[in-house]
Amino acid sequence: MTRVLVVDDQFLIRAGLVGLLDAAPGFEVVGEAADGAEAVRLAARTRPDVILMDIRMPGVNGIEATERILAEAPDRAPRILILTTFDLDEYVYGALRAGACGFLLKDSGPARDAAPPDLGVLTSREVEVLKLTARGLSNLEIAHRLGISEATVKTHLNRTMTKLGLDSRAQAVVIAYETGLVIPGG
Repeated sequence: MTRVLVVDDQFLIRAGLVGLLDAAPGFEVVGEAADGAEAVRLAARTRPDVILMDIRMPGVNGIEATERILAEAPDRAPRILILTTFDLDEYVYGALRAGACGFLLKDSGPARDAAPPDLGVLTSREVEVLKLTARGLSNLEIAHRLGISEATVKTHLNRTMTKLGLDSRAQAVVIAYETGLVIPGG
């Protein structure tokens, strides 16, 4: 049985997630929190296997709560999946840097649940650029690190996104983590 803590400041979202998990075999909801501070307290008390964590909440946000929960985990840290309605790079980077194991947009549908694309379609340079992008480097920082122009970095990233069928830099970052190209905290 997978023990899950659901954290979201919006009651209807939280209730919907709890309802879905309660109906799915193999899951047990061990708690619900409406903000990050409450999530930290409940995580310490209930020791869930997985935490579904909203990123934007009043007071302690999801990134800060993730950092605190993982820092305070006594032995076996929970896996934290960040949920948000915002498809912004800063949130992807912040959540993954904090130690979250994944990032999911709340408006994701079944089409986004497909297996990650094969990175074998990328050139070695495109893989390098994707990896550095996923680590949070800007195009200019990547250009300096690889000894190429910023325009060339943009070209490699655009080709990568086209080959993988992605619409945003944030999606490229998520794919880099989902495929294991980049490992949280690594």
